[in-house]
Amino acid sequence: MSDLVPVIPEIFILTMTCVLLLVDLFIKEDQRDIVYWFSLAILASAFLLTYQGQPSERELVFGASFVRDSLSDILKLFVYVVSAGVFIYARDYLKLKGMYKGEFFLLGLFAVLGMMLMISSASFLTLYLGLELLALSLYAMVALEYHSARASEAAMKYFVLGAVASGILLYGMSIMYGLTGTLNIYEIQARLLEAGDAGRTGVAFAMVFILVGVAFKLGAVPFHMWVPDVYDGAPTAVTNFIGSAPKIAAFAMVVRLVIEGMGSLHEQWLQIFLVLAVLSLLIGNVLAIPQTNIKRMLAYSTIAHIGFIVLGVLVGTADGYSAALFYTLVYALMSMGGFGVLLMLRREGQEIELINDLKGLNDRHPWLAFMMMLLMISMIGIPGTVGFVAKLWVLEALIHEGFISLAVFAVVMSVIGAYYYLRVIKTLYFDKPDSELVMTSNWDSRLLVSANGLAMLVLGLFPGLLVPLCVAAFAG
Repeated sequence: MSDLVPVIPEIFILTMTCVLLLVDLFIKEDQRDIVYWFSLAILASAFLLTYQGQPSERELVFGASFVRDSLSDILKLFVYVVSAGVFIYARDYLKLKGMYKGEFFLLGLFAVLGMMLMISSASFLTLYLGLELLALSLYAMVALEYHSARASEAAMKYFVLGAVASGILLYGMSIMYGLTGTLNIYEIQARLLEAGDAGRTGVAFAMVFILVGVAFKLGAVPFHMWVPDVYDGAPTAVTNFIGSAPKIAAFAMVVRLVIEGMGSLHEQWLQIFLVLAVLSLLIGNVLAIPQTNIKRMLAYSTIAHIGFIVLGVLVGTADGYSAALFYTLVYALMSMGGFGVLLMLRREGQEIELINDLKGLNDRHPWLAFMMMLLMISMIGIPGTVGFVAKLWVLEALIHEGFISLAVFAVVMSVIGAYYYLRVIKTLYFDKPDSELVMTSNWDSRLLVSANGLAMLVLGLFPGLLVPLCVAAFAG
């Protein structure tokens, strides 16, 4: 029975999602709000169960294949919050698109369960099960708009490339298992230390395959090819989900596989992460500049932000890991809010896709324009916003460990990246509207976008609200 206590949130999510699946079969089309509110209630209840059951120390259960610690609880709490935010933003959009079905919320909850398993995985097997549950849910969500050729194409690309990446990851895991004789992540670390230089070639081979799989899930260059196409082709509500909560799970994957599983190989994977970070910052920022489609622009900016997260990890210290965690959580909030604003607007009856579609937003809806501006300047990293704190922390960790040139490069890339965010702000405030821009959101999404935007200022002015949690996650 003691083994079940740490997994109560997972059991609850699985059970209640299955109940919701049955409920959805018996409700009428005009009662779909029941599924919406039920989904939010599930996430809120899971939040309370996770928060109240926080362990004082690391707990390993189910044959040491499942771990619960302070890091896993922090990540899960943010997954609940961000997923609930995505559901709230998506509600009115799904109604207008004729997609207000139970499938969106059910698949979203199953994806949340997959993320929870990834976050708490202490074994290759648990991690892979969580990864596949998340991936299969996302593939189906991208294809929900079945009558759209773009969505179907995006789903196929995502599925094929994701299957290849999963296969590569699984191959790397199988090699590592053959070399160490265990699937347990913590035992792998111990056995690598015991082996010393023996079998280093085979371990390096396995490590490269594992890192390719991890880089794909992060969306880091050169394994980024799926990001702009999937972001652009998927329904915007699904894009919002893909661009926010799964990034938290991907970071957990980095922690479990790379930091906790292969921390003793830091000198080897440092070189790979260095290439991933530099290429992601360079290509993400440069290719975002010519984009006129705002979803593709945000997709390339995502790649650049992933570069910053990778910078924090490659430092190889607790401070660097904490900075990367802080950046990941902050980015999930920024991404959710940015796409959330797009979900709340329509121009001439069509959803917002181009940057020019935001023309004159300040004239029509000044408060919403202000919230979008706060989100954009936070992504730039303007002082006073939480995005500035996130970038500064990563840069401090780099400089402290002697990566001066890398820190300078990151600053230069941030300056380049400021251009395309400022272009959005210029469009909001200085370009005059050439057609009607209508806000189609309900009270819940309007309340959320206000909290989302203001959080960029509050967390930026009072980073102590979040920083201690990130430091405590790697204090042990």
